[in-house]
Amino acid sequence: MPVSNAATQVSPSASKSGDREIASTRIFNAPRDLVWKLFTEPEHIKQWWGPRGFSLTIHKMDVRPGGEWSFIMHGPDGRDYENEVTYTAVVRPTRIAYKHTVGPFFEAITDFTEENGKTIISWRMIFPSAADRDATAEKYGAVEGLTQTIDRLEERVAYTVDAPGFQMSRTFHAPRELVWKAWIDPECLAKWWGPKEFPTTVVRMDVRRGGEMLYYMTAPGGQEFWSKWVYREIVPPAKLIYVSCFSDAQGGLTRHPFFPNWPAYGLHTVTFTEEAGKTTLTIHSVPLGANDIERAALAEGLPMMTAGYSSSFEKLDEFLAG
Repeated sequence: MPVSNAATQVSPSASKSGDREIASTRIFNAPRDLVWKLFTEPEHIKQWWGPRGFSLTIHKMDVRPGGEWSFIMHGPDGRDYENEVTYTAVVRPTRIAYKHTVGPFFEAITDFTEENGKTIISWRMIFPSAADRDATAEKYGAVEGLTQTIDRLEERVAYTVDAPGFQMSRTFHAPRELVWKAWIDPECLAKWWGPKEFPTTVVRMDVRRGGEMLYYMTAPGGQEFWSKWVYREIVPPAKLIYVSCFSDAQGGLTRHPFFPNWPAYGLHTVTFTEEAGKTTLTIHSVPLGANDIERAALAEGLPMMTAGYSSSFEKLDEFLAG
């Protein structure tokens, strides 16, 4: 069942807007009060604020008009970035506005709109001039940084709303580098991914943020089942995050071939930890942007997912041993 192209825009990118703004709008399939909570409470916001690879140390967070938010962003390269924010408007649960008072200087306005149980966030960063905006985008990667930050919020929402979802761990008698390669090398992945008697063909595989893998599994009767992954985070050799969906041969979104109420998108986090030459792989999956009917379908299908992953991991065990 093909789905309109609009439905594939799960993670629209931020962009330059007007003459001096960077802006983004995203729809979250979660109630506004929950999204507001993730945005305004320190224990939650530190889990997602900032681009990929960044972590947060919060010194102070006083979410009220005139209140201050002081924090350090720790970059993946080891650099620290001091941030000072003064809130100019806090209207629960519809708007947060603040001024970023250490360079780069800008104002931010975030509006929260609820429609049919979903939350629409409109996020605007307003700079003193177009030149300031462009300089910040160039020096700090602000456009991509905002996109990645909202992606991380989207993931936090998904894992909060749909927890526990599906989770499975397996320990392999192989070093982590080898297990990692089995996931990111197309020839290796094709040898073990999918249930037994369903050989996998990888058509393309681009393991980078925003890159895609397109593949199909062939049933014993010859029917092809196409799927696509879009990579969100790659931390060799420790973590992969990707979004999956059923697709056609061109990579366009389709729905589950047998279960029409199955969620259109799945969000998957795969972690790899090594101890004494063995690697423990853990995969945690939740639906992304699912409604209540789709969540119920996934809950009913968890035994099927367990059987499918168990079969794949048995094949992976054999592949690594070989």
